[in-house]
Amino acid sequence: MRIDKYLKVSRLIKRRTVAKDICEGEKIRLNGRIAKPSAEVKPGDIVTLEMARHLLEVRVLSTPNSAKANEAHLLYEVLKDEKRGGQEES
Repeated sequence: MRIDKYLKVSRLIKRRTVAKDICEGEKIRLNGRIAKPSAEVKPGDIVTLEMARHLLEVRVLSTPNSAKANEAHLLYEVLKDEKRGGQEES
């Protein structure tokens, strides 16, 4: 499954077009490498999302074509979920 679609199906990102834009902005890593929107994701892969003040790392457990909202969290396992401060101390 393409990573942009996986991010949408798993509800990690709400819209596929947003997931595509974030991939093109080099904010998504797949197994440690920057992922293009078309990168193939499979169970066992590690996906890292780097947002402005948030770092989320998950292990892919399943890649179905669709999932209900209340089951989406079963498609991945959270490995790291960090909130980053907006200001750094000098």
